[in-house]
Formats: sequence, C-alpha cells, structure tokens
Amino acid sequence: MKVVIDGELCQGQGRCFSIAPSLFGFDDLGDGVVLGDGTLTAETLDLARLAQANCPEHAIFIEESS
Repeated sequence: MKVVIDGELCQGQGRCFSIAPSLFGFDDLGDGVVLGDGTLTAETLDLARLAQANCPEHAIFIEESS
C-alpha cells in the first residue's frame, strides 16, 4: 500500500505532518508532501489512515499496491 497527497486539493493545513511527521513533510509552498515513495508498512498504515481521516481537504489517499 502507498500513501499519496493530491497537490491540487492540499491547502497546507499541516495536520498530516502533525499526526505523522515520519510520513509527511512540506514543499516550498507549504503544501503537504509524502516523504519517500509513500510505501506503507504495517506500522505506518494506521498513521496514514489517521492523517487521511483528519485532512480537511480530503487530499490524502491510500492506494493498494498492484
């Protein structure tokens, strides 16, 4: 599984970073970005889901790996 942020939807609220700083950071404009390639482990999946549930713009998506 992977986590991604839709850059068109993100408005830089920073909740994802506050919840999971090991998964999320900020770009030069202050919008959220996924750190690394977004691959989730059993340990980080719950954090990604919590960040997704708390994103006011619904810009975080968890995708099944193919």
